[in-house]
Amino acid sequence: MTGLPVTDSKNAMGQSIVFLDTQFCVGLEHRPGMLTQLCKLLRDEGVNIEALFVSNDAEAAWVNFVGTPHDKVKEVLDAQAYRWFTESVLTIRADNRPGEIESIAARLADACVNINYIYGSGAPGYPSKIVLGADDLDAAARALEGLDLSSAS
Repeated sequence: MTGLPVTDSKNAMGQSIVFLDTQFCVGLEHRPGMLTQLCKLLRDEGVNIEALFVSNDAEAAWVNFVGTPHDKVKEVLDAQAYRWFTESVLTIRADNRPGEIESIAARLADACVNINYIYGSGAPGYPSKIVLGADDLDAAARALEGLDLSSAS
């Protein structure tokens, strides 16, 4: 995980599971190959894309991702004159099993925190990385205090 721990929530090995992190939002033209080009540029600079989703609007295909190292991501985006910005997000390390996102969503609903978006990445047998955008990240972090995703590693 790359972000800063923001709760006392820990897994069975004592590792933090909720972090404050940075999401990069990049506007690309609606053309085949644009995502490939961006990913290649990032890869060539040693950037690891830890989680990603793409959405569209009338202006652009928006690539939203958590990637590290942050300074390299910024260098690539600036050097290539991409249209981009960052947002603070929470990243959550969770088991890749049924019910994990439900547990998170229920905690946030009980605290009246609106989820703006949620996405993740993972593979069977490995922990998932869940990226959460909310209307109030501080309240979201407080709502996730003590969250028991005990076997996430």
